[in-house]
Amino acid sequence: MIAEKNSIVSIVYELRNSSKEGEVVESLNNDNPLTFLFGTGGLLPKFEENLNGLTSGDSFEFLLRSEDAYGPVVESAVVHVPTSVFEVEGQIDETLMKIGNTVPMMDAEGRRLNGKVIGIEADAVQMDFNHPMAGNDLHFKGEVTEVRTATDEELSHGHIHAEGGCGCGSHEGGCGDGSCDDKGSCDDQSGNQGGDGQGCGCGC
Repeated sequence: MIAEKNSIVSIVYELRNSSKEGEVVESLNNDNPLTFLFGTGGLLPKFEENLNGLTSGDSFEFLLRSEDAYGPVVESAVVHVPTSVFEVEGQIDETLMKIGNTVPMMDAEGRRLNGKVIGIEADAVQMDFNHPMAGNDLHFKGEVTEVRTATDEELSHGHIHAEGGCGCGSHEGGCGDGSCDDKGSCDDQSGNQGGDGQGCGCGC
């Protein structure tokens, strides 16, 4: 069986920043593969394009240019957030307001996203909502470990119903920024180019 629309695909891979000689950003092995419903828009389109037609046991290696991954760094994604946003039961949570912290938040439309604290001022916190890998090329090298037929339930729900990792081929899981729900799918994290997620990998 080949990786194609509506099949369930599991892969393991090593992701490096910028090139095959770059820094390792994420590594998934057989203990935590990325498992996803192929062709439903949950992954970066160019990522899926490079896996299309592969079968279990096939290896792959490709480079996604930044414009096909998470786009450029956008200045408008760096914003000042009132310190009142960090109040918990009327008190400012100082543990959240630390430079370098990644804080889950929600925009005016109710979409969840992650922002990195990059500066603290008297009445505001400067936060960067760019995807962590924005502006970077992504080099993937790995192997397809399984391809199977999706169940009717998985097709109707649009995601897998088995344990599966969230990885950097996707929009949100992986790279330390996405999270998985109890059905092995990924929680939405942001509205960056290429999808609605904050990690480098899967979305729902």
